[in-house]
Parts: sequence; C-alpha cells; structure tokens
Amino acid sequence: MAMLYKSMDYLWSKQTCILDNIANVETPGYQTKYVTFEESLQQAIQSASRDGRPVAAMRQAIEGAQPVIHEAAETTRMDGNGVDVTEQMVELTREAYQMQYVMDAISRDFSMLRTAISG
Repeated sequence: MAMLYKSMDYLWSKQTCILDNIANVETPGYQTKYVTFEESLQQAIQSASRDGRPVAAMRQAIEGAQPVIHEAAETTRMDGNGVDVTEQMVELTREAYQMQYVMDAISRDFSMLRTAISG
C-alpha cells in the first residue's frame, strides 16, 4: 500500500509539472519541467537493503522517497521557451492512464481487504 501511495504522489507531482508547462507555453525563457522518481526510490531501497532490519527499513525507504523536479536545458523556440505543447499533451494523457491504473490497483487492494474482513 505504501508503494501505491508513493506512486500516486509521483503521478500527482508529474501532473502538476505538466500543467505548469502547458500554462507557461507563451512565457519567454520558461524551461520545461519534468519529474523523476525511480532514481530516488532506487537509492532509498539500496541503502535500506544494507540495514539489519530489511522489512522495516524497506517500508521506511519507500515512505521517505520523494519525486524530484528537474528543468530541461533545451529550448524549442527563439524566445527561449522550452515547452512543446504536443509532447506535454501526450505526457498528460499517458499520466492519466497511469493514474487510472494505480487507482484501480488501490481499489482492488481495498476490495480484497474488505472481503477478508467480512469473511
């Protein structure tokens, strides 16, 4: 469940960045932002695997991993703006599908718990 929560946190951050990019498509000098999470999670898990209490350390590593926001260095226009609206719209659609998949997984987990509790 902690991993699903962190996945939603990442997807929310990604959606926010994409919407910021689209909102600033006409802002001169604006650099496209993007979010990464895999590297942060991988580093946290690797450091937790060296701990003597693997289960507690892994849970703590997953809960402590945070999405990281970056700025792209390249620009696509003469005014220095780096936003490609078509690319951002594709990413927004992809992110919506990813968010729906995670929401379905959370719903299935709660459904299984509800079934186990009610018998």
